[in-house]
Amino acid sequence: MRAKSASSFAQYAGILDTDPHEYDKLVEALTINVSKFFRNPETFASIATKVLPELWAAPSPLVRIWSAGCATGEEPYSLAVLCREYALAHGDLSKLERLRIIGSDIDRESVTVASRGRYPAGAFTDTSPAVREKYFPLENGLFSVSPEIRNLVSFERRDILEGGGPGGRLHMVVCRNVIIYFTRDTQERLFERFHDLLLPGAFLVLGKVETLLGKSREMFAPVSSRERIYRRL
Repeated sequence: MRAKSASSFAQYAGILDTDPHEYDKLVEALTINVSKFFRNPETFASIATKVLPELWAAPSPLVRIWSAGCATGEEPYSLAVLCREYALAHGDLSKLERLRIIGSDIDRESVTVASRGRYPAGAFTDTSPAVREKYFPLENGLFSVSPEIRNLVSFERRDILEGGGPGGRLHMVVCRNVIIYFTRDTQERLFERFHDLLLPGAFLVLGKVETLLGKSREMFAPVSSRERIYRRL
């Protein structure tokens, strides 16, 4: 409001109605786009041991993973690395052909950065040097996502509070450190939506400080309470 010399909420609302660029600036100011590769490594380790074996064994022609509220894309790219490493360890890279990882965020600029796939060294403080060297070559001072990882991930701008998910039923939803900023009623509504989007037996991964609320506790069973991994009932 100060930047636009608006003296009241009503005056600023009028600016939002007439200037679509101001709406994007407001969303960028309000959203918290803090992320890095393999943030909370123990969560990714738990996904690798408790979730990926079931996803690999799923009979579905497509295995779909949604990283909801992915900020600048480090999380979905990390999931892609995790899946490729799992495929390599089990000698079955062909299974990656049916894998679809979709990252979404409400912030348009964050989605642009994610699609670009170029990151500073600070984004890799939780990533092993071997993984960084293998999948993120250094180019002109930034680390670029390698093609074999980039090809597993797509990005779109999406408001998780509006409408459904990214089309089709899902095998896993990863929504970490997002719902903590919503009211309890909104959180419960989101859990119900995730439940509807997930296939029976599919997985929901939340942030370390987040937990299921209300009747959603009857919709999901814990797989790893410590890592906030749940299975859809």
